[in-house]
Amino acid sequence: MKIKLMTLIAALLGATVAYSSAPKTAEPAKQTKALVIFYSQSNTTRTVAQEIQKQLNCDIAEIECVEPYSGDFGQTIQRWQKEQKEGTLPEIKPLAKNISDYDVIFLGYPIWGGTYAIPVATFLKNTDFGGKKLVPFCTFGSGGLNTSVAELQKNAKNAKIQDGYGIRQARVANAPAEVEQFLIQLGLKEGELVKLPDFSEQKAVTDNEKEIFQKACSSYQMPLGNPVTVGSRPIKGGTEYLFTVEGQGGAKSQIYVLAKVGEKPEFTQVVR
Repeated sequence: MKIKLMTLIAALLGATVAYSSAPKTAEPAKQTKALVIFYSQSNTTRTVAQEIQKQLNCDIAEIECVEPYSGDFGQTIQRWQKEQKEGTLPEIKPLAKNISDYDVIFLGYPIWGGTYAIPVATFLKNTDFGGKKLVPFCTFGSGGLNTSVAELQKNAKNAKIQDGYGIRQARVANAPAEVEQFLIQLGLKEGELVKLPDFSEQKAVTDNEKEIFQKACSSYQMPLGNPVTVGSRPIKGGTEYLFTVEGQGGAKSQIYVLAKVGEKPEFTQVVR
C-alpha cells in the first residue's frame, strides 16, 4: 500500500521530517487527552517519545516484553528472525494505561525489517483502538515510516491512522524542533508552521549533485543506490534535495538530503 510522500519540515533548523504539508498556521484543536505509547530497543525511540510527552504534557506508557530482547543487535535480529520463521509473537506485559481514557494515541517504535518492531505487532494484536486517532512515530537507520504506516493501516484494529513522524537515529538530536512542528501541524500545539516551497521538478543529476549525494550517503553501512534524477528547494541555510535513486535490480527509491552551508550533507530518510 503506497502512502503519500511526507513533507519534511523543521522549524529553525530547516530540517526534514516525515509528515504531510499543512497551512502556514494551524489552530489548536479542542482540548484533547493524549497518550504516548512506545517500544524502544536502544532508547532512541524512548527519546522521541519523551519529547512528545514533554511538549504535550501528557501521559506515557511503555510496551515491555515479558522476556526482553538482548541489547546486542546480532542476538536481537537472530531471535526476531526465529520468531518470524515460526510465526510467533513475543509476550508483552499489560500496558500501564487504559487507552479508552484517551482521545489521541501516539504509537512509537523502531523500524525492524522495514516495519514496526515485532513487540508492537503483539500490542496491535491484543488491542482494539475503538475509533480513536492513532499517530505513528518511528526511528530508523534509513527509512520505514511509509511502509510501517501501511502495515498499521492493516493491523491497528478500529484506529483512525493519522500522518506520522519519523527520524533517523543519527539525527535524533534534531527531534525537539521537528516534533514541535509536527504537533503544531496536528493541531495539538499552538504555534506557527514553517511552510517550505515545493521541490522543483526532477531532472538529471549534475556532477556537483552526485558529489553532494555521495557525501551524504557514503558513510551509511549499506549501499543506497545511484542517483538518477533530483529535485531541490531552498531551506534556511542551504538546500534540500530529493533524489530518485536506482538500486540493485533496478529498484527505485527516493532519498532526501540536506546540504547546509559549511556543514557535511546528510540524508534524512529513504522512501522505498
